[in-house]
Amino acid sequence: MNAPIGVCAHIDAVGTIRLAERLECSECVKIGASWVHLRTCQSCGGTRCCDDSPNRHATKHAHASGHPVIASAQPGERWLFCYPDDAFTEY
Repeated sequence: MNAPIGVCAHIDAVGTIRLAERLECSECVKIGASWVHLRTCQSCGGTRCCDDSPNRHATKHAHASGHPVIASAQPGERWLFCYPDDAFTEY
């Protein structure tokens, strides 16, 4: 599935949208924590928890790694978000 074009340079660079391989936060699983919603990094493909979750692993990963774009991994949701540009788009 291709990402929309013209939102921001980071989203434009995505090309093919990476979907979650597993519907779990890899970081929460390691520490025995729970999550609310899941996001998949478009740079490395890792799936982590959202900002409504106690540990906010997706945002922590984006800031630590410099990976700018996430996709919702929630069933029925089809959107991308770019952290540096605070840009959002549906696909």
